[in-house]
Amino acid sequence: MPELPRLLPDFVPVAGVIKADYTDFLVEEVPLYPADGAGTHTYFLLEKAGLSTHQAVGDIAHALNVRRHDIGFAGLKDARAVTRQWMSVEHVDPDKLNALNLPRMRVLQTTRHTNKLRLGHLRGNRFLIKIRQSEPARLAELQDALAQLGRRGVPNYFGAQRFGYRGDTWRIGRATIRGEIEEAVNLILGRPTDDDHGAIRHARELFDRGLYAEAARAWPHLFRTERQALKALVQRGGKLRRAFSAIDRSIRSFYVSAYQSHLFNQVLATRLPAGLDRLCVGDLAWLHASGAVFHVEDLAVDQPRADRFEISPTGPLFGYRMSQPDGEPGGAEAQILAREELTLETFRAHPLRIKGGRRPLRFRPGEPEVTLGADERGPYLALQFALPRGCYATALLRELFQLQEPADALAEDEAEED
Repeated sequence: MPELPRLLPDFVPVAGVIKADYTDFLVEEVPLYPADGAGTHTYFLLEKAGLSTHQAVGDIAHALNVRRHDIGFAGLKDARAVTRQWMSVEHVDPDKLNALNLPRMRVLQTTRHTNKLRLGHLRGNRFLIKIRQSEPARLAELQDALAQLGRRGVPNYFGAQRFGYRGDTWRIGRATIRGEIEEAVNLILGRPTDDDHGAIRHARELFDRGLYAEAARAWPHLFRTERQALKALVQRGGKLRRAFSAIDRSIRSFYVSAYQSHLFNQVLATRLPAGLDRLCVGDLAWLHASGAVFHVEDLAVDQPRADRFEISPTGPLFGYRMSQPDGEPGGAEAQILAREELTLETFRAHPLRIKGGRRPLRFRPGEPEVTLGADERGPYLALQFALPRGCYATALLRELFQLQEPADALAEDEAEED
């Protein structure tokens, strides 16, 4: 997210390499609620290493002889990392889960519960990140900057991974919500950029030349959405709208969600210079203890609560059921919609019927700490923190570090775009 402003513009980010090995990035899920120990659903705590959540779900479903859809999980976790997350499956004995022997996976714990684990049913995530080839002499500076973020909060940007490896899923979403379906399909399947390489670039070039069957064969197997759309395109005689309709509704909704995220980031960026702890009359404030939202009417009452980090101003996830602020914040959000030639009714009239919502403009990292460490691969800076659900570690990292990922890590991320 290099184009978005930082909260700490005067702090020179520390150089380093992240994800030099997937064991350098540990993520542990914090459940929303404990399983009650009874019921038809078996909950299991899965540790996976160097695998995406979708890959792990597919392998487990195959081993248990169940459908992928039968495996419940609360959140998607990084592929190039060691992650621990809860999953669920119904009518499978816990002993069968404990006996699983799959590459780069192990079941750490099992229990039972009365319902399937659903996406979003988590409180947050804990992180332990090792940053190598860095600047250990700047440890004290880093600790001071991290303490500032703990006091003031981190800009709650949606991370770059929200927008795909090309950074353009929001453009697909914008075309989708505007009804520009041919534009959306061209972005999904064609128009190669410098971010496209190998088989993916070749597949996009074939699509742009109108060779749809050849493009379908060229896309790597992991890219199910693209292959699905191209198959429909071949069957329907090159009709792009039919190809778009063949894409799963959840994926089409994801594109629009990426557009909502892009617009939220723009609103956040405009509020940042004045301070994300500064409230305005007419703001919709977020109560961190409960997630409730309320109108700010009396700054003398509410600003001290923001100073104590009890509440924060919010930004829009535009949709027809989204609550709207008044005053200056409401005017700024209305200007963004007008610039995009949209109204909230556009989201209601669209076949996907996008409801929308509010999101706090900042978050407070839990128990943040940065220390020096060393192992058999050399010295590193160890960064630890916990984040609420829906917040991105990259938003915190970009305030402190100028990080590089190894080329093989970038290739893996590209392969996981679907």
